[in-house]
Amino acid sequence: MGVTLVLRALGLGDLLTAVPALRALRAARGDDHLVLAAPRWLAPMAELADCVDEVLPTAGLGELRWDRPSPELAVNLHGSGPQSIADLMTVRTRRLITHRHPDFPEVTGPAWPEDVHEVQRWCRLLGSAGIPADPGRLGIRRPSVEAPVGRVVVHPGGSSRARRWPPERFAAVAAHLRRLGYRIVVTGNADEAALAAQVADAAGLPRNSVRAGALTLTELAALVANAALVISGDTGVGHLASAFGTPSVVIFGPTPPAWWGPPPDPAHIALWAGHIGDPHGAEPDPGLLRIQPVEVIVAAIRQLRCLRSDSGGIAPSFQSRTDSTERGETMSQKVNPIQVQKYLSGVDYPCDRRDIVRAARNNGAGAEIVDALESMPDRMFDGPNAVSEAVS
Repeated sequence: MGVTLVLRALGLGDLLTAVPALRALRAARGDDHLVLAAPRWLAPMAELADCVDEVLPTAGLGELRWDRPSPELAVNLHGSGPQSIADLMTVRTRRLITHRHPDFPEVTGPAWPEDVHEVQRWCRLLGSAGIPADPGRLGIRRPSVEAPVGRVVVHPGGSSRARRWPPERFAAVAAHLRRLGYRIVVTGNADEAALAAQVADAAGLPRNSVRAGALTLTELAALVANAALVISGDTGVGHLASAFGTPSVVIFGPTPPAWWGPPPDPAHIALWAGHIGDPHGAEPDPGLLRIQPVEVIVAAIRQLRCLRSDSGGIAPSFQSRTDSTERGETMSQKVNPIQVQKYLSGVDYPCDRRDIVRAARNNGAGAEIVDALESMPDRMFDGPNAVSEAVS
């Protein structure tokens, strides 16, 4: 039995977007012992993906430790190089699949593609090496642990401030859905417990709705798998929703969903204002700040009412969606952020709720927008800017 070593020493979303490539390697190297070099804490998710035999704890670049015979194949699913290539060169593999880099002229491979979805990037790399990979095979197995059913999961955290939508806006969305009767859970890691508590307090949620830092990764995955809806920024929890087929609304900032967004499926809405910036910036991205709570509320209501999800999604095969994924389409290209204000022209303030709803209908608003307006707080009728201010 041979050994295939794969380097992907990154985060949760990075692992989940590599699942189709890992699955292709499993199929192509059926008898090999497939080792994934990744952070130890991701081992439960690798197990749910059912495509690797072992996780070799690897915290990041420069941390790969290989004291075994040389693997028959090493695959760089980590990055463009040069350090990821250098790490894999140390294992003295017989064959290396990677993108080429000028620091290693002796290593062949395709050029690093810039403007491509992360899932596609790695599937195409394998394809260039004669290993067919289906980018639609994102689904992973549901965890066997118990979790509440039918919750709306609000996940306000993120790995960088540039990708974190302001907590008061998450709170506005959560408060609105709470008033409509939905059960809200606020999640995050241990470092985000204070942030989650801030969101819950501002939304009027009980403290037991805060699960940040209280769940294992497997328990978080089970919660997402059973959820009615996931609302998050561009982070790993959004990718978990895609992996389980759970309806989601994902808020994008400096990175376009065409690069990191959910698959092109009605279960997932990606909101993006069209601004590309620094995903590692120290402040929230300007494009991210253009997205207002009312837009997220409208998208959430659409998902909850149109999809009528009470018990979460089912891990999908996405086989029928391969063609559209190949073209790089995302839901953000089909569902743009909804600017409710544009439907309220011609309204004279002060007014009452009937005037607002009538104006929206006359200006072509759809049923989901009308539903959102009908359930807005009364203070939205104070002036032309109050619709946005009422949920900000």
